Amino acid sequence: MDEEVRQSRRTGPGQDRPYDLVLFGATGFVGALTAEYLARHAPVGCRWALAGRDPGKLERLRERLTALHPGCADLPLLRADASDATAVRELAAATRVLATAVGPYVLYGTELVAACAEEGTDYVDLTGEPEFVDRMYVEHDARARETGARLVHACGFDCIPADLGTYFTVQQLPEGAALQVDAFMRSNALFSGGTLASALTAMGRGPQTLAAARARRLHEPRLPGRRVRGPLGVPRFSRETGTWAMPLPSLDPRIVTRSAAALERYGPDFRYRHYASIKHLPVAVGGTVALGATAALAQLPPARRWILGHWGPGEGPDAERRARSWFTVRFVGEGGGRRVFTEVSGGDPGYDETAKMLAESALCLAYDALPQRAGQLTTAVAMGDALLDRLQKAGIRFRVARVD
Repeated sequence: MDEEVRQSRRTGPGQDRPYDLVLFGATGFVGALTAEYLARHAPVGCRWALAGRDPGKLERLRERLTALHPGCADLPLLRADASDATAVRELAAATRVLATAVGPYVLYGTELVAACAEEGTDYVDLTGEPEFVDRMYVEHDARARETGARLVHACGFDCIPADLGTYFTVQQLPEGAALQVDAFMRSNALFSGGTLASALTAMGRGPQTLAAARARRLHEPRLPGRRVRGPLGVPRFSRETGTWAMPLPSLDPRIVTRSAAALERYGPDFRYRHYASIKHLPVAVGGTVALGATAALAQLPPARRWILGHWGPGEGPDAERRARSWFTVRFVGEGGGRRVFTEVSGGDPGYDETAKMLAESALCLAYDALPQRAGQLTTAVAMGDALLDRLQKAGIRFRVARVD
């Protein structure tokens, strides 16, 4: 982005704050990767800082970043604990954008969202936890609208490829028509201890997740004159991709359908389905059984502790393994007499690309000319074309494969 546009973004609310961007949880596995990405790609003049609860770890991270970019030698280090409401409020008041990589978010993210909503600070995270997103909507969406804060969850592999991939696909289809989009996700990547902790925590909170979803439905406005659906779907063989399609009960469909509800470009009647795409049937069946077994074990606190004890937060695949990792999400969109096949793809999804997505989302909020919206927003609604452009320039591929 050129300096003229960058300066224009500094004339709005919060322009007198010390920082443009603060990265909280910078010393965790994904947090450190995000910090490394910012060290390489933050624009000249970006006022950013690292934040966390352990000053020693922050110092060591700054030393690593300085080896990558000598300008990081004076990078500010801010101490704050996620459970300390006063410290977190001071942190939010000091920056225009707060990015956090600290999960599970339902345990460690609530004070951060509350502080950003109160201070009118833009917020981005990596959560894939439906309960957390719904609770934050009920508790803080209204206040964020009043202060102008943009609260944007799921700014990593959960759920940018699905959300912006669907946004990109819809743009290839006729306006004003009923639209249907199916997404088929494939990857060979491994996960980190932090991701495992978040997933197991979410799986073990079924009743709380249902209660949060019910509370959200009571608060959300109705959608007059339009219909948006995100059914789970059923296991099937997908002729479009030549793979077995297994429904994924993740946060992605909820984020996509919220984008569709907020943006009329998705048409008067929109339906989205989200699948894992698996080549061989035995693998598909085995994966489904394994997911069910993991969900069952997650209901038992001793089992959760045993699993996490073997791979804790802060650990993850090394650089060599990540370099071999990839992801592809294929979309089939239909409507208005047209059918389009699109694809979003990139490298290691859970870590390298997730760090890139989080960093670019934060920079997008800090510097780009965006729609005048506030409250809890999706990436498509808050940033749309601007973030799509950033991610393409950063090496994540969005392409039209075929149009029928």
